[in-house]
Amino acid sequence: MNIAITGASGFIGQHLSRAFKGEGHKVIALNRSDFALGDDHLADKINGSQVVINLAGAPINRRWTEAYKREILSSRVETTKLLVNAMEKLSHRPELFISTSAIGAFSSIGNYTESDKPNATDFLGKLSMQWEAEASRAIQLGVSTKIFRLGLVLGHAGGLMKQLMLPFKLGLGGPLGDGQQHFSWIHIDDLINAYFYVIKHQQSTDVFHLCAPNPITNQVFTQTLGAALHRPTLFRVPDRLLKLIYGEGSEVMLSGQSVTSSRLTESGFFFRFPDITSALYSIVDAASNDKTGSRLNSSLNVTKTS
Repeated sequence: MNIAITGASGFIGQHLSRAFKGEGHKVIALNRSDFALGDDHLADKINGSQVVINLAGAPINRRWTEAYKREILSSRVETTKLLVNAMEKLSHRPELFISTSAIGAFSSIGNYTESDKPNATDFLGKLSMQWEAEASRAIQLGVSTKIFRLGLVLGHAGGLMKQLMLPFKLGLGGPLGDGQQHFSWIHIDDLINAYFYVIKHQQSTDVFHLCAPNPITNQVFTQTLGAALHRPTLFRVPDRLLKLIYGEGSEVMLSGQSVTSSRLTESGFFFRFPDITSALYSIVDAASNDKTGSRLNSSLNVTKTS
């Protein structure tokens, strides 16, 4: 199978590419220069691909100037628009398009599954709405389209955990603000397995939440990671400091969403790491053994067994 991936050089993209190649699939990596050359070039690149996966997006955890907010928006909405435009030019279009979105589509108040309508009205809420709308245009082209709303992805080789491991190992870790903000997450191995699962089973539903069954708070995450590393977590990071460093972007850290996936579990998907304790101890163990990348074996059984 030929699988085209935007954002293939990122944390998730590297894990996905490695996993697909391990199963004998061909991965076509789409980078910034491909998008800069326009949709005709993109159409040539993805021509012959059975699956297109869209992971492109500038990092959120930076200071949000007005210019950077435009970059966050463009790197998601405009790249998705170009990608769908490229599909439209093909006589033989991909069978499946999986486009990323975020749980920032929801308010920080309440608990949400896929049956709930997005209700956030802030910058990330509006971004998610536009992002998903551009991806959904592929449905009109006859391409089976799935939206994956991702929670915080945890794995030792990159992303959030790569930033946190050193300060926590030094005993400098602590909750952000009051620590009571929601923290919806997923282990990288479960995330990769979910891509394989949806591709294999061709689910009829269009939106999936890529979040573990048990959302927690930032305080619980902090305490569990400290316990896994046998380190104290006494250094609370004040709201004011985060706002000083990240500006408006600090709201991402000081608020969160309580989101779970009903559709994955109801369809038979099995989470290897359903709770934060098993997930973080697995990540710390992998880091201590100096393993690289995900320990995914995509041939593992990802369906429920009796």
